[in-house]
Formats: sequence, structure tokens, C-alpha cells
Amino acid sequence: MRVLMWFTIGFAAACALSIYLGAGVWLCLFAIAGAALLFVQKKPAANAAAVIAIGLAVGILWTTTYQYGYLNAVKKHDGKKFMMVATVTDFSYDTSYGVAADARTEIEGETYRLRIYYPHKVPLLPGDRIIGEFRIRLTTDDSLQGGTHHQGNGIFLLVYADKESAVVRGYHEPADFFGAHVRRKISQLIQDAFPEDTLGLANALLLGDSSLLDYETDTDFKVSGIRHIIAVSGLHVSIIMSAVYLFSARRRYLSALIGIPVLFLFACIVGFTPSVVRACIMQGLILLALFFNKEYDPPTALAFAVLTMLCINPMVIISVSFQLSCGCIVGIFLFYERTNRYLLRLFKIQKDKTLKTQIIRWFSGSVSITLSTTVATMPLCAAYFGAISIVGVLTNLLTLWVVSFIFCGIILACTLGFVWMPLAKAVAWGISLPMRYVLFTAKNLAALPFSAVYTDSVYIVLWLVLCYALFAQLLIAKRKHPLLFLGCVAAGLVISISLSWLEPSGKNYRITVFDVGQGQSILIECDQKRFLVDCGGDSERVAADTVSHHLLSRGITRLDGVIATHYDVDHAGGIPLLLTQIRSDMLYLPDVEDNGTVRDMLAAGESSVYWIDRCTVLDFGKLRFTLFPGDRGNSENETSMCILFQTENCDILITGDRSEAGEKALLETVTLPELELLVVGHHGSSNSTGLELLTATKPKNAAISVGKGNYYGHPTRDVLYRLELFGCKIWRTDQSGTVVFRG
Repeated sequence: MRVLMWFTIGFAAACALSIYLGAGVWLCLFAIAGAALLFVQKKPAANAAAVIAIGLAVGILWTTTYQYGYLNAVKKHDGKKFMMVATVTDFSYDTSYGVAADARTEIEGETYRLRIYYPHKVPLLPGDRIIGEFRIRLTTDDSLQGGTHHQGNGIFLLVYADKESAVVRGYHEPADFFGAHVRRKISQLIQDAFPEDTLGLANALLLGDSSLLDYETDTDFKVSGIRHIIAVSGLHVSIIMSAVYLFSARRRYLSALIGIPVLFLFACIVGFTPSVVRACIMQGLILLALFFNKEYDPPTALAFAVLTMLCINPMVIISVSFQLSCGCIVGIFLFYERTNRYLLRLFKIQKDKTLKTQIIRWFSGSVSITLSTTVATMPLCAAYFGAISIVGVLTNLLTLWVVSFIFCGIILACTLGFVWMPLAKAVAWGISLPMRYVLFTAKNLAALPFSAVYTDSVYIVLWLVLCYALFAQLLIAKRKHPLLFLGCVAAGLVISISLSWLEPSGKNYRITVFDVGQGQSILIECDQKRFLVDCGGDSERVAADTVSHHLLSRGITRLDGVIATHYDVDHAGGIPLLLTQIRSDMLYLPDVEDNGTVRDMLAAGESSVYWIDRCTVLDFGKLRFTLFPGDRGNSENETSMCILFQTENCDILITGDRSEAGEKALLETVTLPELELLVVGHHGSSNSTGLELLTATKPKNAAISVGKGNYYGHPTRDVLYRLELFGCKIWRTDQSGTVVFRG
């Protein structure tokens, strides 16, 4: 019996229960009691269940101790301002409001990793210290503002530096910054050596950093089902180890002496991400088994890797990369052998070693491993990314065989870059040819109709549940009928897509206020016309993904128009990205200056542009838009264009980021009707949505597009009080998610 495996299953389940559901000590006591009763049975199944129960009890105790011990020192500072010194541990990156970087600090004798947000466009370097007052946000689920994904990577604090905070430059490069400096150097070598069209893919493949990869390519990889090749994981570690075995001629001592330092160096360079750490631990166990001439048991090795990581940080259980990485391995353990055997029987493969047989065996193995990992990880991908690739198996078959050569070629080019750049450029040019093949394949398969479906549609979610119910029936059935299973899956998909497209069409109008975080995006549909107002949020990519997934899930690939209230990135930053996925016949843009680059990007696009510099009325059958431009000479928020949407028995007003002064200026130029819906200005800022506007419009409903736990404290109590005073029914995206109004 694999005792460690069963114990780890219980331990991991305990960590998940404690973090997701807040399981208490009573559950721990229940597990211990259950284990004692099971041990009495003295049966193999009972023994396994007893070990799981013990793991469950120990896991709950450990997670609870970790949460109330290690994290207790910082919980009392959650949501408050605190004077401290933070040491930057990695190079910063630009954000909409300044720069951000990973750092560490010491509070009450404990060292914590954190993500620091600095409000100035000043590059931060490893070793720099930031001294000042910080607003602290805990990333765990018991935080005042809710948990974030950062805790899965061991970052338990998000800190926001005051504008008066001082930066003290580091005078040396300590050894613990080695990985960050090597990673930056390799990234620079890639940018110097590779052609512009492939450097983003090279950087992502080797370092897992997709910041140089354009949004359109990144989306192509997601839709075509090969996004995993640019998220450094077990695939990359196995390629590195294959090179180590080749170099050492599989001599067990030499392989271990070379391989273990290489694994540690690679993990250090890519930043000890959970997926890479898991893979490196398992590969390290293979090397140790070779070194000591012991048997290697993959399930036990996975259990050891998982248990080690959970003991270091039990919150790693919520990391997406950790879950996907472990899910792939579990899928291979459970389904690879039986799938491969079935395919080999189907092709009637003999034991001969002819070229034809070897090709079929390779094809069977590739299909089996792709299907095995897909079955195990598809629910996770659907839950976290909202997309299910239908062409993923085909894309993996067409591209994975060449990824190993590309990966090794990138390493060779970077190594030569340290010696002589012209030779590195020559190698980079050569390896760019298969890279272009991968890009071409992903782009064209992603462009196919129904290449992916999206969980924005409840019908697709139900279809996915049906698929796994049928799959479970297939596994337990004595006589298996895979073709019948595939036929039912295909028929269910067709029905789900049809319902997704038909269901919304029966309404007179439909207003969708998307949950894009601290930003705004609103879809207006009426009389077979579709207009999008704004698209921006905490992340332009997330905002564009949110809107495009919703549209594509309903078969919408074209908009009649996109309207930008103004050019702040939290309102318009995602529009250029969205237009790479969804075509728009017309852009309606305010004719005002832009301090950033959004206006220029939109003007340079393929859509026709209608510049709004005066009050403009757009009539489209049953619906009418009235666009009110802002004050050109005023602050950026006051340049916001207001939009009045009107149809039969429905009036909706969107004011962008205008303040009360801007609202008053609007009321002086037009008589507004009573509103069915008011989209609250400036995300619920206290100086917007004033009494004069509410008195004039008397809105029945108020939608606030706002990010959960945002830095600004939106929506403010003043605004909420004013809305309640006028009897408005309030809808908030930070509480309800995406909000849909129908009529």
C-alpha cells in the first residue's frame, strides 16, 4: 500500500477544505475518530481510508497552525496603514498607476513576501529598499477585502506605498537576487538575438514570461489549446532532463551530479513557480533513485512533491499552476495506459519495430497523453480561464513534437549570446522557423469556427457536466462504446451552442454591465444592434477577455459600434485588444487629447472612427443614442462623454468619470428623462452621482462597475447613501459579478 500517497491525499484535501471552506477543529477530531474505527477493520481498503483520515486530521491542524501562527502578526494590520521598510527582490514592471515589484519585509520577527505597488514611474531594482507608510492588504480569504490568487505563490501581503515613500538604492547584489538578475539577462539576450515576431514566444517558452507576447498571439494559444507550452511546467523540466541524460549518457552518478544542480538553477531562474517546483522535485527523485539504484514509484514521488510544497506553504493548494501541474500528472497516471492500449488495439499494432509501427506508436502515445491530461485539467481550465478548446488535441499533435527542439534551440542561442552575439542571432534565426510554424498553426486553428467554447454560457457548463457524467459511465461500464460516447458529446455540444445563441434573442433590450474589476464595460443590445461602451479595468487583457468570452459564447463576432467615454485605461485600455477578437463597424470616440496612447491605438485600427466633438444623436430603428461630449479644457475625468440610451419604455444614462460639476454641466445643456438605469459615475466616487443628477433623473436602478477591494474605497458611503435616499435598487459588480438587465 502506498502509505505516503494516501496520507498526502488526505493532507491536500484538508488544506483545500481549510482554505476554501474554513473547516474547523471539529472536522479534525471527526477524522481522527474515523481513522481509529477504520484501523479496527484490518482490511486494505479500510487501512487506506484510515491513512487518508489521518492525513486529513494532520493537514487541518497544520493549516490552522500556519494561518493563526505565521500569519497572525500581519492580520491585525489588514486594511490599515503601517510604517515599514520593504526590500525589493525582483525587477519592477509598469502598471496603470505606477510600478509593481515583488519584495520582502520583516514584521514582528517574521519575514513575509509581498507585492509592492509604488505610485511613481520609477524602475525598482532587486536590493532597493522602500521606506515609508504603506496601506496593507492581506491576500488570504479571511482578509477584510477578500482573498487573492497571490497567496498560492507565497505572497501574503499586497502593499500600496504612499506618494511620499522614499526609495533607497541597493549597493550590492546579494545571492538571493541571483535568479532575478539571470532572468533579466536571459530576457535581454532573447530580445537582442531573436527576430521581433518570435522573441515574445522565445521569452515565454524559456522563462514563462508572456509579457513580450502580444495579446492576439496569447489568445490564439489559449483558444487552440496549447497555452501550457508557454507556462513553464513539467514539459520544460522534462526537456531539460532529457538533455542532461543525453550529455551524461545516462550514467547514474554523473546524471545526478549534473541534473540536481541544473534543476535547482532552472527553478531559481524562473522564480520557483509552483508547477516548476513540483516537476523539479519529482525529477530530482528520479535522479536520486538512479544514484542509489532504488525503484522509482511515480505516484509516491508526486505525493512527496505535493506534501513537501504544502508543508512549506499550505496555501499553494489554491495556485492555478499547481493544480494544473498536478492534474496533468494524475491524468497520465489514471488514463494514459488504458487509452494507449485501446488505440494500439484499434490500429492492430504488432510487436515488430518497422517504421510504420513506430510512427503509429508515437501517434498513439501522443494522442493518449494529450487526452489524459485534457480529461484531468479541462474542468480547471473551464473554471479559471472560462474557455474550453475544442481543437486542443489536434493542435497539440501538430505542435508538441517540435517544441522540444525549439526549447533546446532557445537555450543554445542564449548560451551563445554570452559568448558572441552574431552566432546567437544565426541560431535564433534558424530556430525561429519552427517557431513560426507553431505560431501559424495556433493562429489558424484558433480562427476555425467553434475552435473553443466559453463558460459564460450556462448551457456550455451543463454540457461539460454531462460530458463528465457520460465519461464516468464509460469507465464503469463492462462493455465500453467510445464512439457512442463521442457521439453524445458532439450532439450535446451542438445543442448547447444553439441554446447559447438563441436564448438572449427574445428580449426587447439587454444591458450587460461586465465585472472587469476597477473599470467599466457595458454591452447594449436592442433591435438586433449591439454597442459596447468602454472596455477597461484592473488589467486590459482581463477586461478584453471578459467581454470577448461573453460575446463569443453567444456567437457574436461583430459589433455595430464601440463607444469610449474617455481614454483612461480603466475605461478604454482594453478596446484595442478586444478589437483583435471582435470586429466593430464603427468607433465613436471623444475628440479630446489623451495623455497616454489609447487614442492613437484606436485611431490606427481597422474600424472606421466617428469623432464626437458636439452633441450627437444616433438613431438605429427602435434605439437612440445621444452622445454628450465633455469639456475639452478641463481635467481628464471631465472630458468623459455621457451616453443616453433610449428605447421603448427604457432610458439609460452612462456618465463615465464625470464629477458633480460635470453632471451639472450636462444638466444645463439637456433635460434628462427619468431613468430605468443609471450607471453610477466614476465607479462610485464620492464626488460623482450628485443630488442634482439624481433629482433630475430619479433612477429606478443603479449599476456600479467597481473592483472588489479596490485601492480607492469605491463605492463610497456617501454615494450609497444618496442612491438609497432616492430609492434606487443598487447592483454592484464587486458583489454580484456581471449584471444583466433585460426588458
